[in-house]
Amino acid sequence: MPDAPADHTDDENLVVARKWHPWRWVISAAVLILVAQFVHGLAINPGWDWATFAQYFTASSVLSALWMTIELTLWGTVLGFALGVLLAIGRLSNNPVLQVVSWTYIWAFRSIPLIVQLLFWFNIAYLYKTLSIGIPFGPAFFEFGVAGVISGFTAAVIGLALHQAAYSAEIIRAGIISVDHGQIEAANALGIPRYRQFVKIVLPQAMRAILPNAANEVISLFKGTSIVSTMAIAELFYQVQVIFGRTGRVVPMLMVATVWYIILTTILSIGQYYVERHYARGSARALPLTPWQRVVAKYREIRDSGIGAPRGATK
Repeated sequence: MPDAPADHTDDENLVVARKWHPWRWVISAAVLILVAQFVHGLAINPGWDWATFAQYFTASSVLSALWMTIELTLWGTVLGFALGVLLAIGRLSNNPVLQVVSWTYIWAFRSIPLIVQLLFWFNIAYLYKTLSIGIPFGPAFFEFGVAGVISGFTAAVIGLALHQAAYSAEIIRAGIISVDHGQIEAANALGIPRYRQFVKIVLPQAMRAILPNAANEVISLFKGTSIVSTMAIAELFYQVQVIFGRTGRVVPMLMVATVWYIILTTILSIGQYYVERHYARGSARALPLTPWQRVVAKYREIRDSGIGAPRGATK
């Protein structure tokens, strides 16, 4: 009689046992206990004064100051990166004058603390009472008073933008030189114009190196706007100081500023993620799923797992 067919049922049901990590669970439990204690302290400690926090979190004065902070960040970012592009081009050019001037600018503005630069521009009227537009070393066509043109807000924007330009120039330059030079040589051999080389070949690849550092700089600039409170500009941190100086509620007002900084920084981080994802196309065959796509995929997996065939049934 022929041999009976082998039973593979046991082999098919074999499951590889996972390695036990007892210390991993112990450490996780200890961390969760500490987190629970911290959250518990936030909830029951009267020193946090959440009632005052809720009262001022959406107050009109705080929201106006928050908008001032956003404006300072926006202008500092746009003007800073625009000037940074020119400085990066100067450093990468073959013109020795542009190279020296760009390098000197970057060296100087990275060496001087931001608060010193802001106070310098805030007090620029002490050095120059008037400014004029005309022929260099010749007659002036138009003249205006500095004190009437450069306000506190304008001085803050100038200081933030010039400071940001020094750092953004190095970020942009590093991103451009990270692109393999062989691709540029190949584009030259194919006769592709230089503008198209930069836009279609260099820039998409350079952006993958530029964006993470550039986003960090924008976030740092957003938080760094609190320094302009020394110039009595009504941005978020200055307004919080005014309120807790009047009410004496220091901790809840600091929490108002902290939570708003966290919210805006989180929004910037989310934007950074999706912009980086856009420029990551072509660097991998398949991009990783976004958090929302992972949630949807997990939901479908759970939903479909309950629709399977009953045990013992055959398809």
